[in-house]
Order: sequence, then C-alpha cells, then structure tokens
Amino acid sequence: MTLIDTSFTTSAESPSDIESLVISIRNADKSVSVPARPTEEWLKDNTTLAQVKIWDYETDGYIYGDEVNGIFSEFFQKDVKLVYKGPTPRIMRGNASAHILGREESTNFPDVMSILIANEASLRELNGRLQKKGHDPITIERFRANIIVRGKNEEDDADRAPEAWSEDRWKVVNIVNTPEPTGLLSSVWASGGLSIDVQARCARCQVPNVDPDTAEKDKREPWDTLVSYRRVDEGIKFKPCFGMLSVPRTDGPIAVGMKLEVVETTDNHNYKKGF
Repeated sequence: MTLIDTSFTTSAESPSDIESLVISIRNADKSVSVPARPTEEWLKDNTTLAQVKIWDYETDGYIYGDEVNGIFSEFFQKDVKLVYKGPTPRIMRGNASAHILGREESTNFPDVMSILIANEASLRELNGRLQKKGHDPITIERFRANIIVRGKNEEDDADRAPEAWSEDRWKVVNIVNTPEPTGLLSSVWASGGLSIDVQARCARCQVPNVDPDTAEKDKREPWDTLVSYRRVDEGIKFKPCFGMLSVPRTDGPIAVGMKLEVVETTDNHNYKKGF
C-alpha cells in the first residue's frame, strides 16, 4: 500500500476547488481518476452500494467497478476494490463513543477516529534515540497522521511550539488562522479553522516499521525503541503510543501554516478499543 500515491486535481478557475482524486501506482505508469466529491447520481451510475467490514464494524460503501479496480488487482495480485463510504453513518466507538465524547459522531474508514494529530517534536526525540542506536532517522509519514504540528526545536520559543510528548495530555485544541495568511491559507482565512476534541493516545502496531518510500519493513525499529519507553497508557499497556486520536467539534478548512492552540489538558486519558 505504501507504493500507492494519491493527488488531487483542481479547477483552473479556482485552485482551491478540488475536482478529482488521482490514484497512481509508483513506478508503474498507471493511474485512475475519480471525482473527489461524487454526486449521488454519479455514484448510482458508476458504483454498487454494498456492505463492507472494517475490523469488526460493518457499514456500507460504494464499490467502484473493474475499470477503476483493475490496476489495483493487477498490482496486488488479488481482488482489490476501491470503496467510497456509503450513506449510513459509521458511529464511532471506544474513546469517541457518545457516553465519553458527550455527543454521537460518525466517521468514514479510519480504524478509530477521524483525525490523528502528531507532534514533530516527539518524532525528533524518537529519532535522537534511534540515531544513538545507529539507526537512520525516520519521517513523520511512518505514523500516517493527518494533522502534523511542527513542535518545538532549538530555535523555537517555548510559548509558541509544543514540546515532545506534550500531546499526551491534550484534551481540546483549536486550529486557528495565523496573522498573515499566504497561498492556500489565504483562501480559507475567512473560515477560521476548527475546534478538536483530543480523545485518546494512538496505540501503535508495527506498520511504522515500514518505509513508505520503499515498502521495506525493518525487523526491529522504530517498534523496539518505542516499546522501551512509550507504553504510557494504562488502557493498553502492551502497545507503545505515538500521536493523538481526535474528533472535530466543528467543520472548517485547515491549511499548512495555521496555528494549533492547546485549550485544555488532562491527566486522565485511558485507551478504550474503538474497532
């Protein structure tokens, strides 16, 4: 899967208006393009609505046809299908269940929650440990977060950037506009960002051992190092944690360059299985 690349095409009239999702296989010169925001009519004409399963959670999804799925099945040497989430809400469980979150929220195809936040300062701290063991540093892509906070480094003011592993205690954060928006950020300036409930630490499997650029898996790292000091959650004692599972309170666009503000912290995060 690490050799599958995605990109968006945008409208010539409005560069911030995403039109299509392009999925390609690296070094294979093969790709497919589908609407990024398909209409109900398009889905009815081009897909089949069926039941799908994510771990032990059954929901529905629109299954694309052979004209889209063919290149994936050929690449993986097995029957593989591209699926777009169906209309039935997939209600979140575990730390994002209604009795903990305080409201009922749904997500599409993530294992647990809609958002995973990672802190680059924590990655730098981990990489320091890896390098002391003679291992090359790894990139943040290994952890598959969709919001990455730059984090504190030697040049940063402590008041401006979070320190390594400070995210373990985050409870509520806001993504807000910076004083001087540029590029794509300027197009979402008026929308104002969003507020996010940080619900749980992300307990990790060994997928971060896989180099996303080569698809090669290291037999030991970073798993061994993480296990040595990041089994920090009483709710899942035998798994190391990196990143924070989160749920947005509000809708809103975000862009590179926005600022993360920590609104509330807690010492009571306790992992509960959500899939």
